[in-house]
Amino acid sequence: MGIPLTDDASLHPLVLPARADAEDAGEFRELARVRNAVYRELTGRTEQDLTPEALLPLLRSRKERTTVVWAVRVGDETVGRAVVDIPHEEGSRVAIASIEIHPRVWGRGIGTAVVPHIEAVARDHGRTVIQNWTEQPASDGPRLEARTGFGSVPDDHVARFLTRHGFTLEQVYRVSRLDVTASTLDRARALYEEARAFSADYRVVQWGLPTPAEHIDGYAWLKSRMSTDAPSGDLETDEEAWDAQRLIDGEKRIEEMGQTMQVTVAQHIPTGELTAFTELGIGPVLTTTTHQHDTLVLVEHRGHRLGQLVKCAALLAWGDVAPESGDVITYNAEENRPMLSINEAMGFTAIAYEGAWKKELT
Repeated sequence: MGIPLTDDASLHPLVLPARADAEDAGEFRELARVRNAVYRELTGRTEQDLTPEALLPLLRSRKERTTVVWAVRVGDETVGRAVVDIPHEEGSRVAIASIEIHPRVWGRGIGTAVVPHIEAVARDHGRTVIQNWTEQPASDGPRLEARTGFGSVPDDHVARFLTRHGFTLEQVYRVSRLDVTASTLDRARALYEEARAFSADYRVVQWGLPTPAEHIDGYAWLKSRMSTDAPSGDLETDEEAWDAQRLIDGEKRIEEMGQTMQVTVAQHIPTGELTAFTELGIGPVLTTTTHQHDTLVLVEHRGHRLGQLVKCAALLAWGDVAPESGDVITYNAEENRPMLSINEAMGFTAIAYEGAWKKELT
């Protein structure tokens, strides 16, 4: 029996199977299918699709966070899901939550009925802030401005739902796409050579997972700085503690998901310190969209075109990994002008926007 939400909808805590192809994994596999359908409806694109095998490792609780997952059903049909992540960083006030319901059942009070359950999980873990990241479908109608003063999202059903339930739009991320062609690669080569002229004290180092032993500590340090050095507006950002074991465990999850990832770093030659990085990744099918994941230049090493250096070097080398992947998708905060300028110079164009929302629990 599920938890009643409305006359015909219910909420079902999901016990994750040991494997996505296990005998008892039917409910989970259906949830994965519906998740993909919801993303396709919202974005009009398919690059967010995940197989059940790729989704399962993302939903498991682990040392650094607890994850709670529910299936949302109307009658016996799964129509969406709700997920709450509770980070375990010391002193964290944050829960990260999402409600993803198929648009064809919007307007029936189902999402509204889910909200108290998400808030209860947050409170049970001593959290006073809920944060949410949601990409919205494109619209020519009214816009809602982010509190950072940079960027906006459509003031549509999604925005009205979040606003009605006490969320404020803190930040907007630009979703950008680069079509990989001979001309964009030529442009990347020229930009790479330009960056080399400003970064004589740095070398480019690249690897595929797993990370070589000599770079594990440096790469883990860079990952930890993503939580403090990247623009975040007035969102609650916990300083994430990354050590060698957390990095190794994360790379094992990427392998379990069937993902391929390339890491490109800038190493400071005089000290050997890793000072900037970017990640390119792709799923099991190497002809699909490539994702640019984390990219960061340490604050103390900015001003040497290192972001341009690593992003161009990564793209130029990616053809040896996934030569038939025809495009790259990346997400950047609208106020992150230095990184957006690099993207624009490389040929990335905006295709959508994602809102970062925050609610203070009373």
